[in-house]
Amino acid sequence: MSTFDATTSENITDGYRTDDQEEVELGWQEKLFSQFEIDLYQNEHLCQSPLDCQYRNEILRLEETEEKKNRRIFTYTDFDRYTSTEEHSKIVTTSLMEIPSYLTERMSHVRRRRQEHRMMEGKIPRSRLITWEPTEEFVRSNHVLNTPVQTMYIMGDLGPYGKLGHRGDEYILCTIKMDSNGVLSVKPDFNGCKAVYRIETEGEKRDLWLYTVQNVSFDVKPEEQSREKNLFKDLYNRHKEYLTTLVGDEFATPPLGFLQLFVNGEVVSAHGFEYDNLYVHFLLELPNNWTCPPSQQLSGVTQTCATKVDDQEDVAYFSHPFNFEMSIRSEDQPEGFLQWPMLYFGVYSCDFWQRYRIEGYGYIDIPDRPGSYTKTCKTWRPILPGTLAEMRRFFVGGALELEDTTYIRIPSTFKGERLSRFGFRTETIGTVTFRLHCMQQCRTFLDSSMAKKKSQNVLDRMGGLTHQATFHSVLAAFEHSQHRMHEARENLPKDLLHTSAVLDASRM
Repeated sequence: MSTFDATTSENITDGYRTDDQEEVELGWQEKLFSQFEIDLYQNEHLCQSPLDCQYRNEILRLEETEEKKNRRIFTYTDFDRYTSTEEHSKIVTTSLMEIPSYLTERMSHVRRRRQEHRMMEGKIPRSRLITWEPTEEFVRSNHVLNTPVQTMYIMGDLGPYGKLGHRGDEYILCTIKMDSNGVLSVKPDFNGCKAVYRIETEGEKRDLWLYTVQNVSFDVKPEEQSREKNLFKDLYNRHKEYLTTLVGDEFATPPLGFLQLFVNGEVVSAHGFEYDNLYVHFLLELPNNWTCPPSQQLSGVTQTCATKVDDQEDVAYFSHPFNFEMSIRSEDQPEGFLQWPMLYFGVYSCDFWQRYRIEGYGYIDIPDRPGSYTKTCKTWRPILPGTLAEMRRFFVGGALELEDTTYIRIPSTFKGERLSRFGFRTETIGTVTFRLHCMQQCRTFLDSSMAKKKSQNVLDRMGGLTHQATFHSVLAAFEHSQHRMHEARENLPKDLLHTSAVLDASRM
């Protein structure tokens, strides 16, 4: 570390004072006393804590042995009061008139240093997951992610020559922090090939100080690296065994003859709707003979999301997750076609004046095969003829809504053969995108001979409703042949198609 007078020196090298050049090698949490601390701790009456008494004894011992290796460079360790004060009074701007905000004052009380949360091994709290009446200390300790951090400051006393020991002349040269995960952060970074760091003191006589921070640690020997690697490997193996004891090695399987269906889904986005601030209300309909756990919620609502322009369309990105768990017994399968669960949803909007509007209805069918699916569903909304209803929707809010959400497809209360919607006016509007991850679990799947029949659906693998799979296979074959016929017709020459059309007309 070197200095020169910034107001008089024209050349940096000409302004060096040899008495102000200093080089010190420091270790982690190594304490070097400043002149201010030496003068302070020499007074026995000012030593109030055991740490102050320890520092006083060390200073007296250094004066007896005359082994002091520093003049201007000193350190504040993690145990010093300066570390707590620095964390409490840290500013975020360069303004001298900065006023801490309310959040800054509240967060300054949150201690992230040397916090230890010890939990009894093998004991996981299963009650009081929600603290309804939290205390102030509880809020302080749980408001942020508490990562224990140890801090060390390398300081410099940049006062005038021969007048050291003033707190106003202390400047931070380097801050070193290490968290409980073993991550070491150095600010500013080691110089290496970079230019030197510069500090200009305040006051009438400005001094410019140049300093560098170098890493002079010895390289770890291969034997020590191998020992450390084996130590961590043994630690991870023990932690893995501990987690195994908590989870267990038994895999829960459904009862014999039951099929369990797990759906982990996500309401991804909605685009193409008329108004902003959208949210989606969805409902899962379970057909007859399907059951779900008592704690399973079959409906949900997303957060209100503002739209953004994406590819010339207004898109609202929800990314709202949901999950369903349901089951059916093979003996309860009807003789006809098995009804699969359906997911109904409605898209709503809410503006600044708390005016609610229905933007569209839609539904998607839960896939009957396991896997990941992304489905985009078009929506519609009921309308009334004339402009009066649209003016009421624009100025007042509110519109026609379905009393029964299942009317989007076939109402659950409908028992007839034909459902007439004559006179029911609708308008196609926007689309909603869902992402579904379906998993199925059944003991029948464990049979290796049945598992090889991948062409069959889950009902065949459960041993029932073979004619339903046959019907679906016939429809698939018909659609495939029809698609091939259209392709062959498009590949024919146009004059041949025109000739065949003329021949058909002449025959008629």
